[in-house]
Parts: sequence; structure tokens; C-alpha cells
Amino acid sequence: MREIKVEVIKNTVIELAQKANFVLRPDAQKALVLALRQETNAQAKRILQAILDNARLAKSQRLAICQDTGLPVVFVEIGQEAHIAGGSLQKAISSGIQHGYIQGNLRNSIVGDPLLRGLPRFTPPIIHTEITPGQKIKITVLPKGFGCENKSQVKMFNPTVGIEEIKKFILSVVSTAGPDACPPFVVGVGIGGTQDYACLLAKKALLRNIAHGQRSTVHRIGKDILKEINALNIGPMGLGGNTTCLGVNIETYPTHIAGLPVAVNISCHALRAATKVI
Repeated sequence: MREIKVEVIKNTVIELAQKANFVLRPDAQKALVLALRQETNAQAKRILQAILDNARLAKSQRLAICQDTGLPVVFVEIGQEAHIAGGSLQKAISSGIQHGYIQGNLRNSIVGDPLLRGLPRFTPPIIHTEITPGQKIKITVLPKGFGCENKSQVKMFNPTVGIEEIKKFILSVVSTAGPDACPPFVVGVGIGGTQDYACLLAKKALLRNIAHGQRSTVHRIGKDILKEINALNIGPMGLGGNTTCLGVNIETYPTHIAGLPVAVNISCHALRAATKVI
């Protein structure tokens, strides 16, 4: 059994909260560079270049990539042979977000009551935990802006529907999002499980490398959907062009014989996430 102090977890979250907001993910950066080379619309090319310039300045000057520093979503994979000592895991993560955001001069965007609203604050984050083999803890911080989060959808399909119907749904979600969600997008899709688990799968799909490919049915579906999305001519920031989407990642899970949940979680071009194993 390996002991890990909550103070180590807190400091790790402080580091990740700032890194995620200051440094664009390498795979997103690479996808944007490739999109710039392939884009044929002159205005779209200028916007893509501006997005890349913004990311470069954010990293070099330790500034937020986007003014919406999101609602932090924290994924924690806890090795079953690790013992968390010295306090509460939840409090350590929440404190890490609070300190990381304050030290990084990042915006407080969370209201304590979803109905009564109130003054914004930094916490609490959304925390997803998973027990894994081993004695290490893997922490990922995903600051999720709500311009794109607001455009996410879930649908409970009849299990007899074909793949084309699922493609149409995903395409309609992206089309409805349009310029409001700050394209070019990265689209996460969750298929299977229960209604709530499909939504989690869709968000976890955003954590996968955009360029990651595997010879599977879902990968081929993702590539097909990507082509169809980019044919919509929404383009960067909704002003037209070939680059509406940088990638479509799909996660699946077994489901009930009577159901077929499909969730779509959209990320704007500022796909921010940082990970560390302790």
C-alpha cells in the first residue's frame, strides 16, 4: 500500500488548473496547424492563425487561452493500492482548484445555486473518480467553457435504429451549435450505458488524443461524421470555411437490450486539459 498525502494532490491540482488554462493541448495545437495548411477560405485562414497566435501568447505570458475559464471538471483515477492520507480527497481537489485559479488570475465562473444564482466563485468543481489497478493516482483537469457545453445534447434512441440515424443526430447537434460554440470544434460522442453514463462517456471522449486512430467501426464512423461536419461550411468562428471540426472522438459502453443512449459533448477550439500521474 502506497500512501499519498492530500497536500500532494492539492498542489498537483493547482499546477494542472493553471497549465490547462494557459497551455493549449498539443494535439489541439497540431490539429489547428494542420487545419490552417488545408483551409482554402482566406478569412478562415486568418481566424485560424489568430487562434494559434492567441494560444502562443497565452502560453508565453501565462494568460488564459479564453476568458471563460470554465467549470473545472476533474477526473481522478485512483489505484486500488494507494492510500490517501491527511484529509479529504474532495476538499484537496476543491482547494487546489481555488488556489490554482486565484494564483493564475483566472475567472471565477461558478454560482453556488443553479436557480438563485448569486455571486460567482471558484468552486466546487465537478469530480469524477474511478478505481484502477496499481498504487498511483492520475489526475486530469478539464476546464469546460459553457459556450460549447450549453450546446451538448443526449438522445435515447430505439435500439433498432441504424448507424445513419445516429450520424444524423450528431450532425444536427453540431449544426445547431453553429457559431455560438466557437468553432472549430472537437466533438465527443458517448454511446451506450445509461443516459447519464453516455453523457460521461461523451465528455471523456474529449480527453482522447484528437489524432488517435484505431481500426474499428467507431473510428470509421467518427471519420465519416467529421467529413460531413466540415461540409456544413460553418467554419472557424462561424464565418465560413472548410474547418468546422478538428476531430470526432467516440467512446462506447455496453447497454441494455431495450436502449441506445447517444450523447454529444462539444468543445470549442480551446480544448483545454492537463494530466499528471502521482
